[in-house]
Amino acid sequence: MDGRDAVSLIQRSFDADRLLEHLTALARVPSPQTALFESEPQVQAFIRDHARPRVERLGLGRGQLDAMGNYLWQAGVAAAGGVLFAAYAMTHPAGSMPDPFSGKVVDGNPHGIEGPCLWGRGVCEQKGPLAAMLEALEIVRAAGAALRGRLLFAVSPAGETGRHDSIACILEACGARPDLAVVGIGTANRLCLANKGRIDVQIAVRGKASHSSMPWDGRDAIEGMRRVMDRLDALPLSGEHPHLGRPTLTKTRIWSGPEATHTVQDRCELTLDRRLLPGDDPEAAFQQIAEAVKDIQGYDVAVTRGAYMYPAALAEGSRLARAIQAASRAVRGREAETFYSHAALDAGYLARAGVEATMWGPGDLRFAPTGAEVVSLQEVGDAAKMYAYLILTEAA
Repeated sequence: MDGRDAVSLIQRSFDADRLLEHLTALARVPSPQTALFESEPQVQAFIRDHARPRVERLGLGRGQLDAMGNYLWQAGVAAAGGVLFAAYAMTHPAGSMPDPFSGKVVDGNPHGIEGPCLWGRGVCEQKGPLAAMLEALEIVRAAGAALRGRLLFAVSPAGETGRHDSIACILEACGARPDLAVVGIGTANRLCLANKGRIDVQIAVRGKASHSSMPWDGRDAIEGMRRVMDRLDALPLSGEHPHLGRPTLTKTRIWSGPEATHTVQDRCELTLDRRLLPGDDPEAAFQQIAEAVKDIQGYDVAVTRGAYMYPAALAEGSRLARAIQAASRAVRGREAETFYSHAALDAGYLARAGVEATMWGPGDLRFAPTGAEVVSLQEVGDAAKMYAYLILTEAA
């Protein structure tokens, strides 16, 4: 569809009250990450009982839930290619945030955002983009535009898991690979041109327990881990990105046991976060760490590869980047600001599968874990219109 026709349809079909109802209703349903990790019944229920019905009541396309709890909806021409909008359901836990599920509109906020905002856990990270995507589908339905291409919309129970399991299932269920994908996460409506990946690495050191009054009878696993960390500190991390800088290796957790007083520890475990630059291979990064800490004299050292997420990069001249910039010009009268993210998201998996993908949505991730999480209603409205423009110009 021509861009001018798309703008005209959006102006006639966008409904700010309808969008606010979507956003408010979603914000009032808790869907936090808990210690369950794998099943997360609140997250599953959020998708099944709240997100899915809002899509299916449109009367367009067809949707399905899979065993993992992903919801995938498809409309338009059942052919190769198409545009995928991927949203998340899982949020940070409420923590110390007051009224985290009130879904109230506030005019003042500690972040200095102008205009009315919606208050609630997850609104600036997952639920703002999700509501904007739902309104974009409403706009397309109300406009009565025929889809000449394929439109896919997915809601994933991931969001804070740090793994690609969910998006891998979604992509497989798509059948033919989509051409373009928007990962709905808070970027303040900026266009992400690259993001880092990540691999978690667990290192376990085994020693020998003894009473601390006779340390010579034991082998202190903490001392063994200190030697491991000395080697890690000396590990050269190669590569540098003009905007993301160098890769990093960060210690995120350490534990020792047995948990008993006056005891030389016989176990010590360390978790590492190894950030990857676009083009880096998670397996190569893991092997470098494993090689660096082998043969620590007097100790058994085991290195295990954990969860990982691929890095991503999107060329400024790519079809998706040009389409997003066209949407921003049409809706906001200016191009979207571009940025580069140190976070690891599902765009990396999609890009590795040959899909042009990026993170793009309303909300500021810096507010996500705070006690005052808000999202600008203007920003969510702009995102809904830009998402609709992308659909109408790329799939209608």
